[in-house]
Amino acid sequence: MLNISKNNIFPIKTLEKYKNVNGLNHRPHYKILNRIIALVSILGIVILFLPWTQNISGSGAVTTLKPNQRPQTIQTVIAGKIEKWYVKEGDFVKKGDTILFISEIKEDYFDPNLVENTKNQVDAKKMSVQSYESKVKTLSSQIGAIENERVLKLQQAKNKIKQATFKVKSDSMDLVAVRTQLKIANTQFDRSVQLNKEGLKPLTDVEEKRLKLQEVDAKIITQENKLLTSKNEFINAKVEINRISAEYSEKSSKAESDQFTAKSNQYDTEAQVNKLQNQYANYSIRNGLYYIKAPQDGYVNRALQSGLGENIKEGTAVVSIMPSDYDIAVESFVDPIDLPLITKGEKVRVWFDGWPTIVFSGWPDMSYGTFGGEIIAIENFISDNGKFRILIAPDKNEAKWPKQVSIGSGAQTIALLDNVPIWFEIWRTLNGFPPNYYKPNAVKEKK
Repeated sequence: MLNISKNNIFPIKTLEKYKNVNGLNHRPHYKILNRIIALVSILGIVILFLPWTQNISGSGAVTTLKPNQRPQTIQTVIAGKIEKWYVKEGDFVKKGDTILFISEIKEDYFDPNLVENTKNQVDAKKMSVQSYESKVKTLSSQIGAIENERVLKLQQAKNKIKQATFKVKSDSMDLVAVRTQLKIANTQFDRSVQLNKEGLKPLTDVEEKRLKLQEVDAKIITQENKLLTSKNEFINAKVEINRISAEYSEKSSKAESDQFTAKSNQYDTEAQVNKLQNQYANYSIRNGLYYIKAPQDGYVNRALQSGLGENIKEGTAVVSIMPSDYDIAVESFVDPIDLPLITKGEKVRVWFDGWPTIVFSGWPDMSYGTFGGEIIAIENFISDNGKFRILIAPDKNEAKWPKQVSIGSGAQTIALLDNVPIWFEIWRTLNGFPPNYYKPNAVKEKK
């Protein structure tokens, strides 16, 4: 109302005329209540300025620090039939202890003397390789002998060519000499005939010259035949060189062909030897795979296969083992919004399911039953639950984690961040803001 008029529509009525109202102002406990409200308000305001440790909470489970210390299953390398169990659930086994014996179910390996027979095949093939090696060496020697003989034969044929050449020259010279004698004999015969006509020589002398002329004429024919024979021998000597070259080339080619065949057989046999040796090694190793042994010291948690005479395939898990020696750790999962605030080496508070615990998330020093941890690994890929996995190891500078904690039990974690006033934390939470971007001092010093 603007109260422009002095006439009030609703007249003001005082409550003092009532007795109960007058008594309220004189009650003493209202003063105490007012003091309590004032004190609580002051205390609340003071509390708003108290320090509060921002944190990132996560949940996970107890695990081991190293992968080889975590529970594992033992698989069969080969298919087989269960024949005998050597352990029961809860037993402690050492590395190399026999857990299970299986028998063969594949017909290719039924022969009890398979390894020995394969070894005999390997030895026989090795002897074949040695035989081929000897044959190759023999053929090499044979090729060398053929080559040496070819050289000697060619030298012999060349010598015959030289002899034939010299004989052709000698017969040619003899032919020239005989022709010269023929000219002389004709001249003497003509002179004797002329002198006989003049009466200076008797007829007997003419007959002698005629006889001599005929003898020389006959010598020419003989000498020409000898020259042709010498030329034929020269030609035959050249033909003999070609024949020798062709003959020994054929012999050498045949020997080399046999040598290459022997080498090919040798290499093929060596390949068969390697294949048989591989089979022999595989069969020998397979014989040792019938006994399934413990890969490390540990406890048999659970038999995943049961009974006798049951067939199992390759890679079938038969038992699960928990290693006896392990370093405990915790795997925790944080929301993606908190991942940028997580760094390796950061301190974390951890408490376990079933362990007496009193937790004040903002005041870690006042908590009870929590243990110190340190982040050692951060997974860079989101998990199936929509969160990121971090691995936490015990803090060496704080109390050791309890030995009673079992692998796989639940765990809760708090990663400690920056210290802020409580009013700031309330304001941040109401507005849905993430915690302050924070890096521990250890990370800053490394940089």
